[in-house]
Amino acid sequence: MKLILVRHGHVEGVYPQRFRGRKEVPLTELGRRQAEATAQRIAAEWKVEALYTSPMGRTVETGRAIGAACGVEGRTLDGLIDFDYGEWSWRLLSEVEADSPDLFKAWFTAPQLVQVPDGDTLQELASRSSDALRTMLADHHDGTVVAVGHDSVNRALLLQLLDMPLSGYWRIAQDPCCINEIDIDDGHVRVGRVNETGHLLGLKG
Repeated sequence: MKLILVRHGHVEGVYPQRFRGRKEVPLTELGRRQAEATAQRIAAEWKVEALYTSPMGRTVETGRAIGAACGVEGRTLDGLIDFDYGEWSWRLLSEVEADSPDLFKAWFTAPQLVQVPDGDTLQELASRSSDALRTMLADHHDGTVVAVGHDSVNRALLLQLLDMPLSGYWRIAQDPCCINEIDIDDGHVRVGRVNETGHLLGLKG
């Protein structure tokens, strides 16, 4: 199976940065143009067999553009849902840092040790995302599968596919509508591309 792992397009709360997580925020105009450019990029290079998205609106909308360009229907997978930021949800990073400086610092230095208040841990995120990956592998032993997820979900999947620990969470970048390409063959994994965004050159907000 070839997995094309995509992050959703631009939304409010990316700049300036907020803890979005489960907060439903639609794609911005820039995000919709990014989704269309990503859809055309994928359709031009791969014959897509299946399309999966997180159940959240911004990933479904991004996936809809990809599905239209590639001629496939999207299917939601709960395991691709975003990290739950609990009490931090939709707050500016600067606000959380001011209120909880020690926990905020730990989140960016040792995220694998942090439990967000009333929210997720990276271990829970990794478990959900690996369940989603198992589902996709069970349904599609070969062919090209597109999965549209979130910054956090994609990082968790890539860490597992690269056989890296959760402590490496911040070492992987995932920009809006980036493309990652992973080949999985009989348990052997090859990560060919990470955070590719060349198809978005020239797009401005």
